[in-house]
This record gives sequence, structure tokens and C-alpha cells, in this order.
Amino acid sequence: MAELTHLDASGAANMVDVSGKDATTRTARATGSVVMLPETLRLIREGDAKKGDVIGTARLAGIMAAKRTHELIPLCHPLLLSKVRVDCEADDSLPGLRVSAEVKVLGATGVEMEALTAVSVACLTIYDMVKAADRGMRIEGIRLLAKDGGRSGAFRAEDLP
Repeated sequence: MAELTHLDASGAANMVDVSGKDATTRTARATGSVVMLPETLRLIREGDAKKGDVIGTARLAGIMAAKRTHELIPLCHPLLLSKVRVDCEADDSLPGLRVSAEVKVLGATGVEMEALTAVSVACLTIYDMVKAADRGMRIEGIRLLAKDGGRSGAFRAEDLP
């Protein structure tokens, strides 16, 4: 198991010193989903949600959240993100929306938390915008799919046993 870098020698919380790391291109992709009633998905598709454009608002909320991850998650570094993309796709097999995010930076630390935060907040926004129609929605499967760059190298969820 890898060393926990956010703890110092005495076990106290510690912001990692990245000043000695090279600035490299780092990317991360994350995913999650919001499972809902078929009727709720229809409302979203047809643009009939009372609060407005669910997918557009969720996409914007996810992007904004990625940019503010350091304000939400203790010990995360503030980063000048190069790219944040959030997609929300309808999936009748859930039924619901699949949310994905891709984040990129040229920096000394990775962007996994930013990608995960983008997906989480986009999912929460979807829930908030249509909760009047379906309070039983479930937010599921938020996870890191991939990361590239940095000293630890690449990670692919599909490579896990």
C-alpha cells in the first residue's frame, strides 16, 4: 500500500509540499450516475423541468466545482486548471443520467479530486433540479476512471482486478 502523504510523521493532517515536483501535464477522468424514474428522465429530455435546463446547469455546476475543489476538500492545492469538461448523457438502461468529467492541468500535482468533485456536484445539481418530481433518485458509482501524469504514472480503473 502506498504511503499516506497527507499525514506527517506524528499522524497530523499535512498539506503535501509539491514545490520540488516538476510541472507536467496531468489529467483525470471520473464518472458517476443519477438513477431516476423513467418519467423524470423524460422531463429532463423534453426540457420540462420546472427549474430549467437540467443538463446545462449540471454541466456548469460541475465545471465551477472543479475550479473550487481546494475550497471544498481540505488539503487540496489551488490549481490553475487548463481544461474542465463535464458531460451528462441520458441512459434508458439506468434509467437516468451518466455524468463524466475530464480535468487537465500543467502543474506539480494531480487533478483526480477536481474530476471527482466535478462529477459529484453535477450529480447533486441534477438531483436538486428535479427532486420535486422524484425524491427517490440515487446518486451512484462516483469513481476515478483514469489519471495520467506525475510521478506515480498512469492509472486505469479497467486494469483493476
